[in-house]
Amino acid sequence: MADTQTTVPTTDGQNRFPCKQCGARLQYAPGTYVTVCPYCSAQNQIGTAPDPKQVREIDYLTTLKDLKEHAEKFEGMTIKCDACAAVIQAPPNVTSLSCPFCGSNIVATAKATTQIKPGALLPFRATRDEAVARFKSWLGKLWFAPNKLKHNGMLDAAFNGTYLPAWTYDSATTTHYEGQRGDAYYETQTVWVNGQPRTQQVRKIRWWPVSGSVFVPFDDVLVVASKSLPVQEVEKLEPWDLPACVPYADDYLAGFRAEAYQVGLEEGFGVARQKMQPAIEHAICEDIGGDEQRISDMRTRYDAITFKHILLPVWLSAYRYSEKTYRFMVNARTGQVIGERPYSAIKITLFVLMCLAILGVIAIVIAYAR
Repeated sequence: MADTQTTVPTTDGQNRFPCKQCGARLQYAPGTYVTVCPYCSAQNQIGTAPDPKQVREIDYLTTLKDLKEHAEKFEGMTIKCDACAAVIQAPPNVTSLSCPFCGSNIVATAKATTQIKPGALLPFRATRDEAVARFKSWLGKLWFAPNKLKHNGMLDAAFNGTYLPAWTYDSATTTHYEGQRGDAYYETQTVWVNGQPRTQQVRKIRWWPVSGSVFVPFDDVLVVASKSLPVQEVEKLEPWDLPACVPYADDYLAGFRAEAYQVGLEEGFGVARQKMQPAIEHAICEDIGGDEQRISDMRTRYDAITFKHILLPVWLSAYRYSEKTYRFMVNARTGQVIGERPYSAIKITLFVLMCLAILGVIAIVIAYAR
């Protein structure tokens, strides 16, 4: 039976996870709720059985007014990558490591930072071997990829299990709007075609001024708080099974890295409001009714705002090909792969020449058929 895990604080503010049998450092086992010793295979339970219902929401406005009192915070050591500007939590007693976001070597002095402590996280589900298999499968399906990449692309690529910081926001929104409702009607018009009169139905819109209010609740609007990766690429990793979040415990980070957030709480809510906008506009159009709608003015009030600071699990790697670095990510919950890739100029040229040759043959056959 797995034992209850205890952690030992270190002088640098980090926690170590010693094995009770041999004293070696434990590592979190993806897809489980235990840490495992890589040497003697002893298992240690991460507290009691995690309960997603214990993940609590924090009042947003109260936290902004007095962050020190109402948000649990921690003092941590962080290192910033000069190549891509990623900010990661420094492992214990380590001042030299590879950046999980771009693969560059980091040799820097860690500095103390004060941040809101994560309240929840999605534990890793996919193992490193599963992430590697997903990546190789993804490589095999690429069109016009260089043969050398498909054969050797993963041979020296380092996989890093990394937690990305994120915020989720809840809010009850009330929006007062003004606009116009368009009702369609048809008029019969006569047109002349080749000297002959023909009638046709022409669609027109009759507009009416309207105003009203709509109420739209939002739950867990996700904003990734990292600036180390392109937002568009990170969003392609969605969806995340956010209801499966468990209360934060240091043990889940054993053997993994965690990036410190670079998008603050207030800035994150600004991004969340932009994400809420399309749903609010859709609700307004539904409320206006008719065949077409125009919105000339809308004023939204955000009530009952709460937030969570969570961590999202991602397998990251960066590989070099022809002196250029390419990055890719694997959603450690779903296995979704998102990555950058090179193209083979030779393959593209040969493909274009083949297409031109086929078109030429078709043109000759048509010409002789006439």
